[in-house]
Amino acid sequence: MERIGPPLTGDERETLRAFLDYHRATLAWKCEGLTDEELRWPSMPPSGLSLLGLVRHMGEVERHWFRRTLNGEELPHLWSDNHDFQAAYDASGSTREEAFTAWEAEVAHARRIEAAAESLDVTAYVTSWKEEASLRLVMLHLIHEYARHNGHADFLREAIDGVTGA
Repeated sequence: MERIGPPLTGDERETLRAFLDYHRATLAWKCEGLTDEELRWPSMPPSGLSLLGLVRHMGEVERHWFRRTLNGEELPHLWSDNHDFQAAYDASGSTREEAFTAWEAEVAHARRIEAAAESLDVTAYVTSWKEEASLRLVMLHLIHEYARHNGHADFLREAIDGVTGA
């Protein structure tokens, strides 16, 4: 993924799309050049959080919000048989290929669904909130989710090989 900064004068949809893609690319960038073992390297105890776990989790998040929620698809979780979002964090048996293939596929689906939506005002029912939410809110939620986890990725990457930077 190419990491391009958001436009300084774009319209709302273009800006949201660019920020989301920027954060997606940031997560991929934080994982560049690392082996499967390094990508599975856990943070400090008691947490088992790893870069590969973050990639898997974000694949699950993309799938949930864009395919299940906005597109109304009835899909299982990628890494859980009982709808457990936390299961994605356990990357102990995962590989870069497995995690990135799933995540990139979900990102492609998300981009397709977002592009096909008539406007940012399109809504879908969010079961856990028991309310309708707009595409605008979903995109902002994903930007927030990536930004938060990219902060974790910064610390994880630094602990592996000392690489820092946003």
